[in-house]
Amino acid sequence: MSVNLEKKESQIQDLRGEFDRNNTFYLLDYVNISVSKSSELRRQLRENDCYLKVVKNRLALRALLEGFPEEIRESFQGPTAIAFTEKNPIILARLLKDFMTQSKILKVKAGIVEGDFLSQDRFQEIAILSSRNDLVAKLGYLIAYPLTQFLRSLQAPMNTLGSMMSQLKDKKEQ
Repeated sequence: MSVNLEKKESQIQDLRGEFDRNNTFYLLDYVNISVSKSSELRRQLRENDCYLKVVKNRLALRALLEGFPEEIRESFQGPTAIAFTEKNPIILARLLKDFMTQSKILKVKAGIVEGDFLSQDRFQEIAILSSRNDLVAKLGYLIAYPLTQFLRSLQAPMNTLGSMMSQLKDKKEQ
């Protein structure tokens, strides 16, 4: 086996491991980006437990696992980079969206979000979602609000009775 072939096989295995470990990734049209902008993007991603990998399309297609949708395979055309995250797909989408609006360079081709195919059109929907913590807080509020209202309605007659008794006492003292 030649050294070049071994190197390619190693890259395929590395990519296969990345696809296996990360259930969320976005394919980026990685064209006309300067080294400084690329470094800035990589730094921003790294600070948020995400990372970017520039790939060769043929090797990435060979590394894709069997369970991936066929639509994702069509997006491996032209210069491609893959932004991976193990944890939060919304944070990665927001970082990419912010970078795209600031630099006007990158474009998202497609992606896989927690195992489901995401077309280029739907990327904006993911990028504007609230974070998981915000959604959990809203859910907690929505669950607790009716209970607090119920508690207040139970306490209202007692508060009214107490207020009436206090007013009656004040009247008798006068």
